[in-house]
Amino acid sequence: MEFKHLSVMLDECIEGLNLKPNGTYFDGTLGGGGHSLKILEKITPDGFLFATDLDDEAISFATERLSKYKNSFKAVKSNFKNFKSVAESLNVNEIDGAILDLGVSSYQLDNKERGFSYMAKETLLDMRMDGKSSFSAYDVVNSYEEKQLKFILSAYGEERFAGNIARNIVETRKIKPIKTTGELVEICEKSIPNKFKKDGHPAKRTFQAIRIEVNGELTGLDTVLRDIVDKLKSGGRLAVITFHSLEDRIVKTVFKDLSSGCNCDKRFPCVCGKKEVVKEVNKKPITASENELSINSRAKCAKLRIIEKL
Repeated sequence: MEFKHLSVMLDECIEGLNLKPNGTYFDGTLGGGGHSLKILEKITPDGFLFATDLDDEAISFATERLSKYKNSFKAVKSNFKNFKSVAESLNVNEIDGAILDLGVSSYQLDNKERGFSYMAKETLLDMRMDGKSSFSAYDVVNSYEEKQLKFILSAYGEERFAGNIARNIVETRKIKPIKTTGELVEICEKSIPNKFKKDGHPAKRTFQAIRIEVNGELTGLDTVLRDIVDKLKSGGRLAVITFHSLEDRIVKTVFKDLSSGCNCDKRFPCVCGKKEVVKEVNKKPITASENELSINSRAKCAKLRIIEKL
């Protein structure tokens, strides 16, 4: 399958980063290299971009795509949450900007063998962003206790029928293991009353929740945002694209905290010493244009937030 991925809000991200020709930048979610390519086109040979991704196929494709910039570009197979150690390994002490596109790539969704999509009926349950990881969706569905399943479906999928789905998963696997995406979809369909099925595909929230659990998508997000800000130069910017409310809530909370000063009772002198570290470039999240949505419907849920280091 050919690697294809449409970078969401590409122009808005590049404009928001306010690129410096000789700057140093970090793309934490390399994917097909769309955002990286635009950054490399804007900076000079004296600039530098390093990027991370867990997907071997993404790294291979993007490295080839960006080969003409090999002297200014370095791809590292790693989770973007390891930003601090990756930067140190490359002797990068400060950066001028960073971008995180937290969505699953179109290639991963469309590649039936990866098991991300509830539309691919006979695909083995997988959902690993890192294909060499030993932990997959199969393990979550077939080994988690009912209470654990209910929690992740409710917390990560915001699924109102999490209890029904968890119970039916456990009952089904008593007979035989649940191996395919189609089998999981059938369980979701029978667990949700018909009158509620008009609110999107009945398996959508369940697949999101299990994918988040398999890849630990929310774990450490707060920490890495702060790690990146720590290494930003004054005037440097961080742009983050989120695709669901759980991610966006974390990003919004961290950005608000970093852009806020003293938390003390205003009636008394400050004792906390807290100062603003960044300013929010956009107070409200930027969303995809109508033109982009007509080309890429998957951008519908995307929200872009940008901050600048003071």
